[in-house]
This record gives sequence, C-alpha cells and structure tokens, in this order.
Amino acid sequence: MPKYFKLIILFAVVTLNVNIAAASDGDYDLKANYTKQEYYIPMRDGTRLFTSIYTPKDDSIKYPILMKRTPYSLEPYGVNNYPDYLGPNGGDNRFAKDGYIFVYQDVRGKNMSEGDHRVMTPHNDNKKGTENDESSDTYDTVEWLLKNVKNHNGKVGIFGISYPGFYAAASIIDTHPAIKAASPQAPMGDIFIGDDFHHNGAFFLLDAFRFFRGFDQGPKNPTKESKRDRFEFSYDDSYRFFLELGALSNVNDKIFHGESPFWNDLMAHSDYDDYWKSRAIAPHLHNITANVMTVIGSYDAEDSYGGTTIYHSIEEKNPKTTNTLVRGPWFHGGWVRSDGNFLGNVPFDVKTSTYYKENIDLKFFNQYLKGEGDANLPEVLAFYSGENEWRKHDQWPPANAKPLTFYLQNKGGLTNMKPATDGADEYVSDPANPVPYTRAITNGRSREYMVEDQRFVAGRPDVMVYQSDILTEDMVLSGPVYADLFVTTTGTDADFVVKVIDVFPDDFPEHDNKYMDVPMGGYQMLVRGDIFRGKYRNGFDKPEAFVPGEVTNIKYKMPDISHTFKQGHRIMIQVQSSWFPLADRNPQKFMNIYQAKDEDYVKATHKILHSADYPSSVTIGRIPN
Repeated sequence: MPKYFKLIILFAVVTLNVNIAAASDGDYDLKANYTKQEYYIPMRDGTRLFTSIYTPKDDSIKYPILMKRTPYSLEPYGVNNYPDYLGPNGGDNRFAKDGYIFVYQDVRGKNMSEGDHRVMTPHNDNKKGTENDESSDTYDTVEWLLKNVKNHNGKVGIFGISYPGFYAAASIIDTHPAIKAASPQAPMGDIFIGDDFHHNGAFFLLDAFRFFRGFDQGPKNPTKESKRDRFEFSYDDSYRFFLELGALSNVNDKIFHGESPFWNDLMAHSDYDDYWKSRAIAPHLHNITANVMTVIGSYDAEDSYGGTTIYHSIEEKNPKTTNTLVRGPWFHGGWVRSDGNFLGNVPFDVKTSTYYKENIDLKFFNQYLKGEGDANLPEVLAFYSGENEWRKHDQWPPANAKPLTFYLQNKGGLTNMKPATDGADEYVSDPANPVPYTRAITNGRSREYMVEDQRFVAGRPDVMVYQSDILTEDMVLSGPVYADLFVTTTGTDADFVVKVIDVFPDDFPEHDNKYMDVPMGGYQMLVRGDIFRGKYRNGFDKPEAFVPGEVTNIKYKMPDISHTFKQGHRIMIQVQSSWFPLADRNPQKFMNIYQAKDEDYVKATHKILHSADYPSSVTIGRIPN
C-alpha cells in the first residue's frame, strides 16, 4: 500500500490529551521524586474541580507552580498512578528534573470535575457574586493552591496546547497576581472565523464530525473514563462516505440523532450570531499582567487563526505586558510532538522542535517563575520555510514586510502588474463532484495536507491555475495573505478557495523521508490555503445572496505565512469553489445550508475576472532581500 494511504487518526481526544500519550523518560523516576495528591477544589459558586498535584519530595527549596487545565482528562487518576512525564509535552521530563510543582485540573463539567461544561466558555466581563467563567475558575484555583500547597515560591505559570491553549489564554484575563507566566499554544480563538470548525463561515465538516462524535457523546461527568465512542466508517474513504451521506442535515438525521448537544448548537447557529461572538476570546483579553509566550505552527491544520489573533489582542490591550510570539514550521502541537525537521514531503533541514525545547520553553518559564537567567526571546521568533532559517522580529507582521500584490492574468499568468486587457476564467462547480482537499483520502483528516503537492488537482477543469515566471531572486513573504477576487456566478451563493503555492524547479532533489510517493521535481507545495463562504462577504452576521451574473467582490484575510520562495522556483495561485470533505459543500443556493436537503445542491458556473476594472489578486507582505 502506498505511503500516502496510511491511516491517519486525527481524533482530537487522543491527539490533544498530551498529558499521557508520551514515551517514558527511562532515566527519571517520577514516583521516586514526586508526591502525588488529588483534591476537589471549590469554586466561588460551590462547584468543585478535580485537581491532581505533584510536589517534589525534595523540600529543601521552594518551587513555582506550573498548571494545565484540560477538558481531555488529567489521567492517570489515583494517587499511586503517575504519567510518563510532567510539564509541557515532549516525551521527556525536562521540567520535572528542573523542579516544579505540577497542577493538572479537569475543567468544569469534564471527567471528574463537577458542573456543566460549556464549549469555549463565554467570558463574562462583568461577573457578580457567584457568576463564573474560565478566568474566575483559574483565579479561585490559584487562591486555593497558594493557601493549601506547601513549599511553593508564590509564583504560578499556565500552559496548554489547543483546547488547553484556549484555557491558558482565558485564564489570564484579569490575571491573578501570582500568575507570572502563561503560554497559550495552538489556542482556539474563534471557532466561526478561523479555528477548528469554521473558516470564514464555511463549515469544516471532517474535523467537526470526528471531534464531536466522541468529545460531546462520551461518558458524563464525574467519570474517570477517557475513551470516547469513535465513529467507525464503513470504508477508509471520507470523501466517498460524506458524498454518499449527502446533505449536511443528514448527519443528524442518520448518525447523531440529536444526541450531540454541541452539534445541535452548530446546526442551530449557521451565522455569526451572539452564540459564536460570545465564544471569541480575543475581545476580552484585558488586564493581563502575566508574561505571555504564544506558540503556533505555520502549518497547523486545526488552529491556524487563534494564536496570531490572541497575540495581537494582548499586544493591543496590554501594551506593557511582555508578549512573545513563536511560530515554527509545525503541525498542531508539532513543537513537542515531532522533531520538526519535515512535514509531509517538505524538509526543513533542522530539528526545529529540538531547538524549541532546548532554547525556548523551559527557559521562558524559568526566567519568570524562578528568576533564573534570561530566555533572551525576541518579540517574535519565526521560522521561514523555504530558506529554513529562524528570523527575529520586533513585531508581527514584520515592520519591513511591505505589501506585494500578485495579479491574476490571462492564460494562467501571475505578475505584479495590473492586467492591461479584459479577461476571465469560467468553470462549473458541481456539488456532486467537489474538489478533494487531499490526494491521501482516508477516514481521518491528514495534517500533511497543509504542505501537500497540489498537482493532483491542478488539471481539473474546476480549478483555476495562475503561475509566475521563474523567480530570479529569493522572495521572502511574511504576514497575512489577502485574497481579492472579482467574480460572477449563475447561482445565489458560492464558496471560493484560494491557495498560495510554491512550485519547485524540475531538478529539485529527491529525498528518502517522503510521506507521499510523488516526484519532488515540480512539486507544488501548498504554503497557505483557505476558504470563504461568499454569502458572508458583507459581514459574517449578515448573509447576502449573490445576484446571478453581477460582478461581486470577494475580499478576505487568510492566515499568516513565513516562507521564502527561492530563486528558481515559481509562485502559483489556485482558485476553486470546493475543498471536500474538509469543508462542507455549498448548495450554491442562498439558504441556511444546515437545513439544506439533497435536492438543493445544484451546479453553478463561476467566473474569475482579471482586467483593469476587475483586477483579481492576492497580496502578501514582502521582506526586502
């Protein structure tokens, strides 16, 4: 079986439960060096949160407290049961050896904690009495720890990846004075605009289906069970499965049967209403006094939006706070879940995750929680794929990254000059034959699709391709990607996917460590792609129908990149109107898609215009050579 058909299980309950899924650090005995205790810590409303505390047996010095709050279980339970490691993931005990008091907590309503769980708990800026949110639960927990845990030095740090990264960010709003360091890593920021379950209003079907089939239908709390009911596909082909399943409404009718509360909420809130707005954390990041280090992956397939948004919000609302952004060439949590020297077929030449663990995370926490040394971190530390080098910046995007616009041209051209003649490219978008998001279709969602070779769709008649001449010098592109399309459609709604691609030269060398068995010569590396649901072009809370045949402007901001297109390469832009089953299909009728029936899905003809009057383009910041 070819490598690219290996089954990839990307089920969040497994991949995000970073506390227990690591190899044992054989040269360090946690039980010999740490004492474990378990407590129910009361919150201001009387709800008790289950908490495990690991304290060094050596009581000759005082230790800072390092805490993680999680909805994925703080396993293992029982005072005689220890995990393989303590502290931020990485498969080793570098933090335990250095000496910390470790605190793990099941968040409200999950596993052994009492109360009701709320997905991405809305923050309450005006809490009164016993009203609570993640900030207050953290505050109450820290208060209890300071009074009841022995031998601490009065300083607390918080960390977490993905959903725990969201909790790390939410926990430092109106920061407790003892919290001196926080590291939200791959945090969810807004699950309608750009994280996990929606991108620009388009529903991310594959991730939402697999996640909530287990996370939202598992055992009710209190429970020590961590295994969830993983859906068994009838065959290893999610493209075929979801195409045969039909309309999105069939998921509940035929599979969930209304038994997943959050899936029901997803289906009930099709637009960016107060339900979604209340769950966006960035608007609430006020009064943060902790030193913050946000860590993200350039090729994070789950939360490529949240980390950058959280960094910018903290920067804007807390100008005196030390606020650092680290972005490497990683998949979701890849800085501690891989060596970081490649992703898919794309090599990065160096072990970027080893660099991170040796030079960044422990030094950051030691500086602010122990007063040991200076981590010497810049405002922004970013790895640039392509050139495969780290760069330091004083801000993000870099101040010297000046906008450079790439205009779509006739005959598939791509230049930095506006079109001088009229032109348009027309294609039929057929919901019965949507463009696949990956060549490596399984029943999971590959993380490697973020850098996958795009030749597998470049020849489809419903994928428009625009390519530059061969670059005569390196082109360093940095910051957000802005898509600006002028389109027409015969329908009343449409999706548009824009992809920025690095086309390797034909003589690019082969290498042995390939995920997908395709030639590296001419490889079309996806650098950034994202989808936009056209009816939200005038506001995510204001869906608006297209007028068939009328020229319409579709403008949207895509997640950031840090990539160098090397001399001898080309830059390619692809435009299409489906990305299945990563994103659900658009019926191409103006309607509530979550209520659409099978017969509502129809073909539509779309045009991408590129002329002096309608110059479709993509703009990215360029750093001078």
